[in-house]
Amino acid sequence: MNKFLDITPQTIVGELLNTYPELEDELIRISPVFQKLKNPVMRKTVAKVATLKQAAMIANISTAQLINALRSAVNLDKISIEEDKKSVQQKPGWINSEKIKFEYDISIDLENGLHPAAKVTKEVLQLNNDEIYLLISPFIPAPLIKILEEKGFDVYTGEQNEGTFHNYIKKK
Repeated sequence: MNKFLDITPQTIVGELLNTYPELEDELIRISPVFQKLKNPVMRKTVAKVATLKQAAMIANISTAQLINALRSAVNLDKISIEEDKKSVQQKPGWINSEKIKFEYDISIDLENGLHPAAKVTKEVLQLNNDEIYLLISPFIPAPLIKILEEKGFDVYTGEQNEGTFHNYIKKK
């Protein structure tokens, strides 16, 4: 069987790994955060919707670095990728620890094979106008953030320390 999938920022992680299973080890070599792809729940959920651009954000590396390392590993030519020129986002004024209604650390659920998206999307709907949902995660949950923003929520992510992110969510 002749396999081919062009590897671009829009490539879905699950499709990449279905076409090129050998790239799982390469992803983990690039960033240990991708070790989570060995978790069957993460593989069935996040990997089915996360793009490589979002994966680069999760790993806190440039999209070009990730894409071209993967392309090189399967003997594809490097491509030029324009990076988003996002400056470091300042912590918004609406973040106030006294307004946190829900706090959820997804680490334990992820380790137990549970995906947090359903719980988070259900609980954020219970927020009143100025209340905040604090989602604590071991990586930037880019696909979940995108879903929440599309549903009309403001989201700010800040790294607390190496490998711990606080994601503040509120209604717009």
